[in-house]
Amino acid sequence: MRTANARTIVIWTLVALVGASGWTVLALSRGEEVSAAWMVAAALGTYAIAYRFYAKFIAYKVLKVDKTRATPAERLDNGIDFHPTDRRVLLGHHFAAIAGAGPLVGPVLAAQMGYLPGTIWIIVGVIFAGAVQDMVVLFFSTRRDGRSLGQMAREEIGPFGGAAALLAAFAIMIILLGVLALVVVNALAASPWGTFSIAMTIPIALLMGFYLRVLRPGRVAEVSLIGVALLLLALVAGRWVAESSWADTFTLAPSTLVIWLVAYGFIASILPVWMLLAPRDYLSTFMKIGTIVLLALGVVMALPTLKMDAVTDFASRGDGPVFAGSLFPFVFITIACGALSGFHSLISSGTTPKMIQKETQVRMIGYGSMLMESSVAVMALVAASIIDPGLYFAMNAPSGVIGTTVENASQVVGSWGYQISPADLAAAAESVEESTLLSRTGGAPTLAVGVSQIFSEVTGSGLKAFWYHFAIMFEALFILTALDAGTRVGRFMLQDTLGNIYRPFKNVSWKPGLVITSAIVCGLWGYFLWVGVHEPLGGINQLFPIFGISNQLLAAVALAVCTTLLVKSGRLKWAWITGIPLAWDATVTLTASWQKVFSSDPKVGFFKQRQVFQDAIDRGEILPPAKTMDDMHTVVTNSTVDGVLSAVLALLIVVVIVDATRVCVRHIRRPALSTLSEAPYVESKIVAPAGLFPTREEKEEERHAALGTAAPRD
Repeated sequence: MRTANARTIVIWTLVALVGASGWTVLALSRGEEVSAAWMVAAALGTYAIAYRFYAKFIAYKVLKVDKTRATPAERLDNGIDFHPTDRRVLLGHHFAAIAGAGPLVGPVLAAQMGYLPGTIWIIVGVIFAGAVQDMVVLFFSTRRDGRSLGQMAREEIGPFGGAAALLAAFAIMIILLGVLALVVVNALAASPWGTFSIAMTIPIALLMGFYLRVLRPGRVAEVSLIGVALLLLALVAGRWVAESSWADTFTLAPSTLVIWLVAYGFIASILPVWMLLAPRDYLSTFMKIGTIVLLALGVVMALPTLKMDAVTDFASRGDGPVFAGSLFPFVFITIACGALSGFHSLISSGTTPKMIQKETQVRMIGYGSMLMESSVAVMALVAASIIDPGLYFAMNAPSGVIGTTVENASQVVGSWGYQISPADLAAAAESVEESTLLSRTGGAPTLAVGVSQIFSEVTGSGLKAFWYHFAIMFEALFILTALDAGTRVGRFMLQDTLGNIYRPFKNVSWKPGLVITSAIVCGLWGYFLWVGVHEPLGGINQLFPIFGISNQLLAAVALAVCTTLLVKSGRLKWAWITGIPLAWDATVTLTASWQKVFSSDPKVGFFKQRQVFQDAIDRGEILPPAKTMDDMHTVVTNSTVDGVLSAVLALLIVVVIVDATRVCVRHIRRPALSTLSEAPYVESKIVAPAGLFPTREEKEEERHAALGTAAPRD
């Protein structure tokens, strides 16, 4: 057993002190100015400690990852869905696939409650819940030929709880994909710069895929340099296009974008993973990580102060203008991705387990990618917290609350205790070359303003508008990479489900099956997206209010499956690792579901909202956001659908948890009755490092593999 040397002890002691210092300042500061750099210090110090010690403990002590065991990518390699992928490329794919709208938008909206609650949940939540879920799901799916989450639930929990998990997971997946697609459409509509730059990532990715597969196999460093150079060129060229006669060509209407997105989602889900999906996600990761690293450096250089209160009055009152509801449970629902996200479990049991080279890589790819996404959420919260609180609330409150003029907005926001003049509101919009920033809800524009403020303090105020529009385009790219991988995962889920009825669907690379299921998945989320784009209160807009709860309910399914597998695989004493996060997530989400269904506050409860609008219809009145009597009837329908769906999804998750508990108790009492669907052991012939950088021992193994000789085993 290796012991830490003095140098290692000193380094990790310093890392711990950096993190502890950040937490101390954030927790104890009241009334005085606090630099955003302390939030970055708290996050990075905590992440480093968690990855080095907690993640390693789970991977090697609890899961007992085995580098000699062949993964599905090696055993079932067919060049379509199963394909051993370099860990660096796969890290980029996995991170890009899980990092959608959540880590960018959720923390911005949750800033309504103050910066401290969000910071605590993002950092503590990810190290003990989110990253643990992602890594453990990835490990168990890898041991089961890349089975989807729903299929694992069916095989390990049983047909009853499994059927509930399959139904809930697929329904939630369609909702998540529709919401992600809507955010992309809203970001790219009438944006030739963003549309051109993002469109160019597709041919660049195809070039990278063929370069690695055909021209120069294994030359990841070379293809990375080529890809980054072409990506930067596409970003710069996007602005040229926006200012040229080509601008009209790339200025697309929302309905046109819907058609292109559905077509792209279908093609990306059926092409071999090495050709488009993996290289495009890897490429976009450079931009994502590069931007976040630059943001962190900008915070350290500019040292902006956190202007939002640590905890606002809205946290206790629950009547915030951005979203209604108290701090518990709604901060934990609003901040999903970045702390704990059920969507991630679908990727960890979808594309990634079919591409991972070695079991030992689950720590870096599963746990490490989630820490990377959490850092995105922290930077989003920083961006929302350094701008003037008056501007924040003017941007995120709906027009029905603050009006449409800067004078009225200034007055209403001032009544909440956050003063900002009409002139300041107008100047803020002018500085980023926008006609107005009032009621730019959804979180994305607020993040863009914060990003532009940080970058412009380093590069000069003259570039503030450039950085604002760059951030808008960056957010669209961030989200689109989750859409293409999510569509492929949706195809896997549907194939697993239909495979229980017609066996050929079990082969996820069976061409008729993959085409049929891809078309169904794209058709479902595409339909909701199309209706949502054409009807402000219809389609995916109808389901948007249950987006956050659905995502967290899906996390409860994933954690229930993980806990069951830990118990059944002889790891009962370690079941608390996923059992405690499961108990917390179930408490939060079921409380939120109960309130959304039965609350007497019409801003929170769906059925109460339905009653209020129905009573108004009976009186012949029109209430906002409705503008016509037809809109009033639509709101009544939407409230009914959302209330019923919330109740049904919560009930399905209760069924899964209860059935999982039954299976665990039965195993503890009579373990002989339990069976595991784990694939048999096959010795691996692949030699690859576990982490981003190979250790001395791994370099020796690679050298022996290249020479064709056996490396000495421990």
